[in-house]
Amino acid sequence: MRVALFIPCFVDQLVPQVGLATARLLRRLGHDVTYPVGQTCCGQPALNAGAVPDATALARRQLDVLARGDPEAVIAPSGSCVANLRKVWPHRTGERHPLLDRLYELTEFVTGVLGVTDAGGAFAGTVTVHDGCHPLRELGVRDGPRRLLDAVSGLRRVEMSPAGECCGFGGTFAVKFAEVSAGMGGRRVRAIEATGADAVVSTEPSCLMQIDGLLRRKKSRVRALHIAEVLAGSSSGSAHE
Repeated sequence: MRVALFIPCFVDQLVPQVGLATARLLRRLGHDVTYPVGQTCCGQPALNAGAVPDATALARRQLDVLARGDPEAVIAPSGSCVANLRKVWPHRTGERHPLLDRLYELTEFVTGVLGVTDAGGAFAGTVTVHDGCHPLRELGVRDGPRRLLDAVSGLRRVEMSPAGECCGFGGTFAVKFAEVSAGMGGRRVRAIEATGADAVVSTEPSCLMQIDGLLRRKKSRVRALHIAEVLAGSSSGSAHE
């Protein structure tokens, strides 16, 4: 299948290894992977701030760039940005774009479209899963990542309690309400460490950025990893080193 990579701006600037792992994984699964040049922001921060015309201009441009070459699917290692374009932006504005029906979060595509539950990978240790709010609540992504992780050689998965809570990042929320954001993140970190896991794995790199910063601040031994890094076999270090 011809697939195009949608790499969010914060992945491009802060954790490019997540994008590279996504490309390696998709190629290993037999797909022709391209990266449409000229990608910028999907417009989510502007939309969250109420700047709807600016958000619409960004969303339209990004979708037009991703549509170049008429890919069969467009894949992003972030449910947040996918949910913004596929769900939130159309709901808020009434806008549509022909590409939206071919736009997927990575694990949503692998398990839901391709029907793959064993994508390979190896990890020596125990992991727990953090469900990002956008992939979980907007896209319904929960069981797929767990099935993929359960098939990884050497990996043991444990659930944290409580599960499904927000990490407190929320994009502009973390800037406007920093103390609340840090409090919510601290609660997540305590739940993660209570599992005894070696790493916390998520489909959402923005959540991992928040969690990893809090883990580092308290000098925790727990690593923060994107699921693409685990599945692609590139999980030897923290996702945010």
